[in-house]
Amino acid sequence: MSTYVYGITARSHPALPEGMTGIGEPPRPVRVISAGDLAAVVSDAPEDLRPKRRDLLAHQNVLAETGAGGCVLPMRFGSVSPDDDTVAQVLTERAEHYLERLRELDGRVEYNVKASHVEDAVLHRVMAENTELRALAEANRKAGGGTYEDKVRLGEMVATAVKAKETEDADEVQNLLEPSAAAVAVGPESTGWLMNVSFLVPRTAAEDFLAAVEAVRKSHPHLELRVNGPLPPYSFVEPGPAEPAGSTAGAGHGAP
Repeated sequence: MSTYVYGITARSHPALPEGMTGIGEPPRPVRVISAGDLAAVVSDAPEDLRPKRRDLLAHQNVLAETGAGGCVLPMRFGSVSPDDDTVAQVLTERAEHYLERLRELDGRVEYNVKASHVEDAVLHRVMAENTELRALAEANRKAGGGTYEDKVRLGEMVATAVKAKETEDADEVQNLLEPSAAAVAVGPESTGWLMNVSFLVPRTAAEDFLAAVEAVRKSHPHLELRVNGPLPPYSFVEPGPAEPAGSTAGAGHGAP
């Protein structure tokens, strides 16, 4: 049976709660595979693994319970290895890397920030900042709406200006939040969002980071910001001793 990997810890990590279970129906018992100074938190993997809500929550719960006792390198949902021996082998081969990441991520959590434009507000801002757009819009208004060509030209100019504003705002928000974080990871493009960035934040600085987010909200009313966290630092861990199970891996940037 394949081995499902939740995360990697130091071998000295406190014992997991007795009777802990993870994914599957019925839920599979969680166990630990040790190799050298490292350990992997695992269970048997169901043959029909899919990103069902029950299993996503079970994966997250195992990491939360493990993380309560100390640093854990979280694997994304769907990380499956052929067997326990393969897990132990990879832990041994990449021991130096994993131990370094455990030291680096100890006491730190991830906050994922996504941003999008408030449509009416950004259109107003784009028009206010672009004299050419305002002139063309005014000319069309005086001409009773303008010709079809004039309307198309105005629409294309507005779309180009909004797209440029997306890039500008994404860079600006990231630059404003970076000083409150220890590291930054830019996520994949996500439909409907102009920015998808994860920030690695010391637990002791979480309030300062969230205050910085609120400051951006107040200074950029044409933006909608969504913050997800604190999370295990998914975006700051390289792939572990398992291969993602098809399309189930990385179910959403930053969180399962």
